[in-house]
Amino acid sequence: MKSHLKGKVALITGASRGIGRAIAERLSRDGADVAVNYATQADAARKLVGEIESSGGKAFAIQADVGRVSEVVRLFDETIARFGKLDILVNNAGLMFTKPVSAMTEAEFDRIFAVNVKGTFFACQQAATRLADGGRIINVSSSTTARMMPNYAAYVATKGAVEQLTRSLAGELGPRGITVNVVSPGPTETELFKAGKTAEQIQKFAQLAAFGRLGQPMEIAEVVAFLASDAAGWVTGQNLRVNGGAA
Repeated sequence: MKSHLKGKVALITGASRGIGRAIAERLSRDGADVAVNYATQADAARKLVGEIESSGGKAFAIQADVGRVSEVVRLFDETIARFGKLDILVNNAGLMFTKPVSAMTEAEFDRIFAVNVKGTFFACQQAATRLADGGRIINVSSSTTARMMPNYAAYVATKGAVEQLTRSLAGELGPRGITVNVVSPGPTETELFKAGKTAEQIQKFAQLAAFGRLGQPMEIAEVVAFLASDAAGWVTGQNLRVNGGAA
């Protein structure tokens, strides 16, 4: 286990599977104590916590729907009560579905914005007053915001909002030495990405990358780990597109 995050506490939203899980594993390997947030995947979250603890790390699972402000507040309350402070926030929780603008319902629009935008915004609000000086906020967007992709309008609108929030907040929190950055994965091999896609569609996405394959969750986590470290202390307000050259 590396130790350059030893003594640090990290909260990762949507950490029970996929990219969030890989981030939790990676930050734990670097020595951070980890709060594993999940919405519905309790068994997966508890399994991850068990694996981290069996490797010598410290972690706990906490259920919260980040689309509800009261639950975001509770998420911070319980994390700080458990570990005494918070140094790193990774806003990874998100929804993704594709649908033409003409077919989008109000309920679908409200839900995707609640999780992807409202959840990130109010987690950042909590972090703005409760994160330790010199802390790190890492938001997760998507490389789809740089492409012209039919049926992605609602999703890319939410991620575009996250990117602009990040830039503004970086200016607000800079005086406290807190960095705020975005990581924008390209096509990555997760359950969320593969859901509803045929093998042929998945292969087409893979071919967008210079390497002709999908990214892996741990490849995204490696970049998040860099942004969480002291080595990234002069990096803020940036959007790192971790996509194998796909966009």
